[in-house]
Amino acid sequence: MPLTRFLLLLLVLTALSPFTARGETRKIYNLCTVSHPSDSSIPWDCQKIRKGETAETLFGDRWPELLRFNRIDRRHLIPGVSIKMPRNPTDIDDFSPLPASYPEVAEKEKFILVDLSEQFLAAYEHGVRVFSFPIASGNRKNRTPIGDFRVSAFNRRHESSLYQLEKTSRPYPMHYALRFFVNEAGIDFWFHGRDLPGFPASHGCVGLYDEEMQQKYYNYSRRPQLQDSRTLYEWAIGDRDDSDGFTLLKNGPKVRIIGKSPL
Repeated sequence: MPLTRFLLLLLVLTALSPFTARGETRKIYNLCTVSHPSDSSIPWDCQKIRKGETAETLFGDRWPELLRFNRIDRRHLIPGVSIKMPRNPTDIDDFSPLPASYPEVAEKEKFILVDLSEQFLAAYEHGVRVFSFPIASGNRKNRTPIGDFRVSAFNRRHESSLYQLEKTSRPYPMHYALRFFVNEAGIDFWFHGRDLPGFPASHGCVGLYDEEMQQKYYNYSRRPQLQDSRTLYEWAIGDRDDSDGFTLLKNGPKVRIIGKSPL
């Protein structure tokens, strides 16, 4: 095979491999092997996605629940990927593996709980869960810190100063960003919008659905619908003005990160 043809083929294959997340050397096509404690609570079968199948064709109006159960976004649900298919669709209506109430934080107006073993986040008001979302946490080389933290800054259109968008020199978009930790090296850790490939793939931040970002940067999804990052962001900052970009936040919601990453 001529060298130019080989290089062109290699480029095409690389472009068709979205499960190689930035900073991650693995390719995970079988999400059935990504184990969460709550998987045993719902009967499911492992099913490989075929050409022409989408979350919508597989699960009808309940397609967002199918994605949430697998901690994956629409952009990564491609032919050849195996997912967990619930035997009874209603079993995952309003799916969340995190508790509906968290009594020990009943006195707190707002509180965020992240369970790395479940790859899920929940927001609480006075100990009552108000919403819950899937996440993508740090990969095996860049773990998300565990412990108690607090949201200390926010930025609606934050961009990474360390990482670039795949195959470009553009800073990686970290929209709807909420900073919760700064380590000894001065590196910030944020909640923010990103891709969800179905497994831990970030550099330590906690990523949530952001189809608005995917439409802008990847031209994917004509009608963005999954906007968990925006929901968490607007809930956390309340009526504060965010027109000035990066803004410090006093007495932001407390954050607790627990559990062990499944990979």
